[in-house]
Amino acid sequence: MCTYPRVGETQAPIAVAELTKLLQALGDPVRLELIRALASAEEPIPCGGFETQVTKSTLSHHFRVLREAGVINQSCAGVRKLTTLRRGDVDAAYPGLLDSILRASSDSPRPSGRAPVQALPTEVA
Repeated sequence: MCTYPRVGETQAPIAVAELTKLLQALGDPVRLELIRALASAEEPIPCGGFETQVTKSTLSHHFRVLREAGVINQSCAGVRKLTTLRRGDVDAAYPGLLDSILRASSDSPRPSGRAPVQALPTEVA
């Protein structure tokens, strides 16, 4: 059973964290790859739709850190948990920061030869 709000339900959003906490959340290579995938996605991505080299429990931890920093939002659609980037909220709190981080990180090499996180193709039922 999904404990997150259903798609379309309103929930008081978590405020975007203070700058230090936000940068710590975005400073992890795996979380940064997740943000890159979300930033390039046109629609919400289900949790199982990220192609990563980390375990489900580790991925869940990374989602929690990003959620608590106010960077992502997660909601339920049936039995799937959908993840979206809260770009507008982050940009309102820190204009240009997210774009600068994404631009700078796209120019840097991937840590320890990791392949980039990619959103897997999904079907919306």
